[in-house]
Amino acid sequence: MTTTTPVCTSASTAVYPSFASYVRARGQVLQRTARSLTANPCDAEDLLQTALTKTYLAWDRIEDHRALDGYVRRALVNTRTSQWRKRKVEEFPCEELPERDGAPAADPAEQQALRDAMWRAVHRLPDRQRAMVVLRYYEDMTEVQTAELLGVSVGTVKSAVSRALGKLREDPELAQAA
Repeated sequence: MTTTTPVCTSASTAVYPSFASYVRARGQVLQRTARSLTANPCDAEDLLQTALTKTYLAWDRIEDHRALDGYVRRALVNTRTSQWRKRKVEEFPCEELPERDGAPAADPAEQQALRDAMWRAVHRLPDRQRAMVVLRYYEDMTEVQTAELLGVSVGTVKSAVSRALGKLREDPELAQAA
């Protein structure tokens, strides 16, 4: 039988027992406050731990222990503010503007016109093919899921979708819009 001893033997006997009882009583509320200050739960835990460390170090200087929540919240906010002020900014001034990578962004109006043409072409498909195309490509269902939902075989889905895609490729309005 092996026994384990804590790495930090003084951790089990706090110098300030009132601090330990405060953290046990108010820890959940303070954790929610820390979570509201950060986007990441792990960062919130680190933030709270840092603020509680600062509070612990100042414990004997805190005169009114009824206002501890306010003190810890202020430590949370100040610590978080210090963190984002210290973040690195990877911007450097230069004499020439760098060239943009890739092709220019597509015109949103053209993209919308293409989407509209696609929907009109899909609506011109027979009902069964339209249902299969919508389920496969707009609802992102597998061939098996589509077959089960429509009560047909997987082969039927494959052949119907293949024929539907062929009709969409030959659609004159889509060819013109693209």
